Amino acid sequence: MSPPDHFEVFYAINPWMDVQQPVDRQLARRQWDSLVEALQQKAGALVSLVDSVEGLPDLVFTANAAFVQGHKAILASFKNVERQPEQAHYQRWLSDHGFEVVLPPVPFEGAGDALMYDGRLVLAGYRQRTEVTAHQLISQQFGLPVLSLELPTAHFYHIDVCLCPLEGGHLLYYPGAFDEYGLRVIEANVPEEKRLATTAQEARNFACNAVQVGRVVLAHQLSARLTEALRRRGFEVISLDLSEFLKAGGSAKCLTLRLN
Repeated sequence: MSPPDHFEVFYAINPWMDVQQPVDRQLARRQWDSLVEALQQKAGALVSLVDSVEGLPDLVFTANAAFVQGHKAILASFKNVERQPEQAHYQRWLSDHGFEVVLPPVPFEGAGDALMYDGRLVLAGYRQRTEVTAHQLISQQFGLPVLSLELPTAHFYHIDVCLCPLEGGHLLYYPGAFDEYGLRVIEANVPEEKRLATTAQEARNFACNAVQVGRVVLAHQLSARLTEALRRRGFEVISLDLSEFLKAGGSAKCLTLRLN
């Protein structure tokens, strides 16, 4: 994770961002601190920090830094010029902490567009920020099957804002973010009883941008319907207020990168 010391919205690279809607940085820090506290004290996670950097407001969204498995990381290659300077900071941190870093030759935005499902395959998004050919690198480097899912909708520009794998093979997802072929791929690989679809309103409230640690699910203000559905599946749900980060098109998952 990276603290929001320099978080703001002074450019717009997705439909959620509006430079006329200022960020309350003090509130953002309190919200971020609450997420860190919940991860550490309620989910039992160990949180490591990447220093924030002035002029790189989206560095706070560490999910996009890399796709990590074991001691190897496929580094992000950001499509938007505004985020490209982040790459060097993430590369330095990962290298300094013992990870073998692989640089992709095409745009690829890390765990924002590549998510491990059920320990056996990767669900990977493309079109908005990641080139589909980057998925071949995941398969080559990790020997994992990759299911490529096109993201045709600008608001759901990363796969982690419209899909969240959960422990036990469960999947939280928004069907409206995928085309007909993508939905068939999901349905063919995720049993019906394991699929939990969100409504459009829930998805736009970033319900799928959740962090899962074991049986604990942390997300921004989940609806009562989703909360109950997750609890019936055996998950503990922690709802947080991360509204300041929604202004930049991110929430709980975007603010974290799982390292193991």
